[in-house]
Amino acid sequence: MTGKGQSQSYAPGIADMEALARDAMARLPDPFRDFLSGVLLIVEEFAEDAVLAEMGIEDPFELTGLYTGRPVGEPAATGDMPATIHLYRRPLLEEWIETGVSLESLVTHVIVHEVGHHFGLSDDDMHALEDAAE
Repeated sequence: MTGKGQSQSYAPGIADMEALARDAMARLPDPFRDFLSGVLLIVEEFAEDAVLAEMGIEDPFELTGLYTGRPVGEPAATGDMPATIHLYRRPLLEEWIETGVSLESLVTHVIVHEVGHHFGLSDDDMHALEDAAE
């Protein structure tokens, strides 16, 4: 991905979005990064229909990211799937277009929010973490 903000002439692809997300994760403070090594990052166009239905979301553009897995500190159980942060490319692009906020900022916001779920953080804690990552 070249440049910042809305200056490029094409929509960033999945690999571009993943690079933005990995950059955002790399900017998190050390104590948080240390616990993210086993967390998977998956970028998809949209959330699966079953996920949207389970969450009661009718419009797939309403979900930009999702954390699945057990938060840090909760005991693991046999058969647990790995902790995963999902980013949904098309809803993020739609928000980028509608708000004019840079895509880097939007991706960072979603990453911080989902990392917050991984740690069981409050919304206030997530805002402080987001400020530290920018």
